[in-house]
Amino acid sequence: MRLKFFIFLLCICCSVGAGAADLSLGGVDISFQENDQQSISKAFQVLLLLSVLSLAPALVVMLTAFTRIIIVLAMLRHAFGMPNTPPNVVLVSLAIFLTIFTMMPVIEQIETKALTPYQAGQISTEDALKGAMEPLREFMIRQTREKDLVTILDLANQPKPESLADIRSSVLIPAFMISELQSAFKIGFVLFIPFLLIDLIAASILMAMGMIMVPPLTISLPIKILMFILIDGWVLVTQALVNSFI
Repeated sequence: MRLKFFIFLLCICCSVGAGAADLSLGGVDISFQENDQQSISKAFQVLLLLSVLSLAPALVVMLTAFTRIIIVLAMLRHAFGMPNTPPNVVLVSLAIFLTIFTMMPVIEQIETKALTPYQAGQISTEDALKGAMEPLREFMIRQTREKDLVTILDLANQPKPESLADIRSSVLIPAFMISELQSAFKIGFVLFIPFLLIDLIAASILMAMGMIMVPPLTISLPIKILMFILIDGWVLVTQALVNSFI
């Protein structure tokens, strides 16, 4: 992080200097001429790209369907009674691919409105960022509950916007994340019910047989796994997660 900040300051110092400029650092002399301004600009763009890539995990969590998907998968794992199976790597990988499938229409719009015109030199960087945010904002607005949006507006002491286009991203993003958490817990609660019933039945049978010292999970876990396999549970959960965004 300190290295990126140092490079950032170095690029600023280089871009501020007009005409010829000399820089001496640790016995090394670096000179910049007027013809080097284009190279400095490209280096600065690469630096910005690296900075964005370092924030990519946070952006995926804040702006996509990843939050809802990973929470539901984690709650499903706990409903089984196996908090470490499947492993975290498997759940995160599955959540990433499901997020890509869910966000594919948004990704295509970003490519059409922002990425392709920017690569062709038809629009500026600022216009490309605005064009990329529009499909993301539309997706987040569709998935955000009005109640959560009003709550964030009240916390920020901001008036209600006249239209959806007037909603600031600083308000939309936290409201979207709260709505995603709410939706994820609703789906997780529905998934918990059949597994909870199996646990209760197993506990009741063991108690009726006088086998109080036997943990109910010993009997219920194989039954839950068998039931999940017979109903093709992973396919049902995957379909339910993807369809919940439609």
